Amino acid sequence: MSKKPVVVARPEHYDVIARPVITEKATMASEQGAVVFRVAPDATKPAIKEAVEALFGVKVKAVNTVVTKGKTKRFRGRPGVRSDVKKAYVTLEEGNTIDVTTGL
Repeated sequence: MSKKPVVVARPEHYDVIARPVITEKATMASEQGAVVFRVAPDATKPAIKEAVEALFGVKVKAVNTVVTKGKTKRFRGRPGVRSDVKKAYVTLEEGNTIDVTTGL
């Protein structure tokens, strides 16, 4: 009889995951059992997996990350650059779900 190790949420887990991404593409991914989060730029896949499992109490199957480079935009006639954004597509094991519309 083996027990599952209990993962306790630590303060650094809240530094890894910034917020959920709620867009049309993220909603389509949620139909396939994936949840999209905006994460810290220096976050690694194992750190993201550990943070999601600890904060939401689910089992993670896979983590895919995407870095979107910031665009050059003009603000009041002056050029500016938006910051780079890192997103994590977290695929959950069968039977696990995360409701991103409610808070932690």
